[in-house]
Amino acid sequence: MFAGLNGWHLVIILAVILLLFGAAKLPALAKSMGQSARVFKGEMKAMKDDDAATSATDAATTASTQAPATTALPTAAPNVADTTAVNPPHDAGTQR
Repeated sequence: MFAGLNGWHLVIILAVILLLFGAAKLPALAKSMGQSARVFKGEMKAMKDDDAATSATDAATTASTQAPATTALPTAAPNVADTTAVNPPHDAGTQR
């Protein structure tokens, strides 16, 4: 995207910015951008810390609630002899 820019291009861009904002407003603009970047970095770090804490508590909760495999209860086999008749659905469009 910026591969074709050389030194003169950057000088022209800086001159246009200086003309648009004025020399008096540039330090305030730079300060506000720096503060915004600092706040952004702090929020990103806080989000990473929250994610790490959440995943650690999730792993601990999962490990403590899982039962060992040796204590599994046997399951009942399905009763093949149970052949309960199921009524077919009534079709409202036909008369009986």
